Amino acid sequence: MFTGLVSAVGEIVSVEAGGVHRFAVRSAYVPRSIEIGASIAHAGACLTVTSLRPEDEGTIHTVDVSPETLDRTTLGDWKPGSRVNLERSLKIGDELGGHLVTGHVDGVGTVTRIEPAGEWTRIEIRLPDALARFVAEKGSITVDGVSLTVNGASRDAFTVMIIPHTAAVTTLGALKPGDSVNLEVDLMARYAARLAQFEKAAM
Repeated sequence: MFTGLVSAVGEIVSVEAGGVHRFAVRSAYVPRSIEIGASIAHAGACLTVTSLRPEDEGTIHTVDVSPETLDRTTLGDWKPGSRVNLERSLKIGDELGGHLVTGHVDGVGTVTRIEPAGEWTRIEIRLPDALARFVAEKGSITVDGVSLTVNGASRDAFTVMIIPHTAAVTTLGALKPGDSVNLEVDLMARYAARLAQFEKAAM
């Protein structure tokens, strides 16, 4: 489990395609703080660390990605130089500062508009039809691994407001119209919709 609070921004340093699709990611994480087999959310997708090596100012770790994950997320677009939001998995006793995030990407959205709103930034994202019923105003959503509050929601899109700090310490500040982003809907919204489905079927 995660909280959607990004703890580092990593950089893709190499991509190995083939039978196993492998990414090497450079980050500022202290080497001794990561173990082989650890779970780290990469742009919202939970991936397992398969190897690591220390560097002068951090670590390079590798993750292996399945064909299904490549098809259902933005990870297939990653190339050397791509920047990705990283979050270590939640430990019992850690502060839950965002919302409960599983690291299972539900779909890919498309940024349709970005506009300043004072010191904040308003971002509009078009989402897949299948996810629309899980997104509500003032609810939570994860965008590329970042926990955000839904500012407004329509049938096919939603908006979020980004504070300057979030724009500076995550990849969201570099988004532009046309960019694709990983989306994970709120876990509670998913269960509420499922319960409503069963109640309707029982009537």
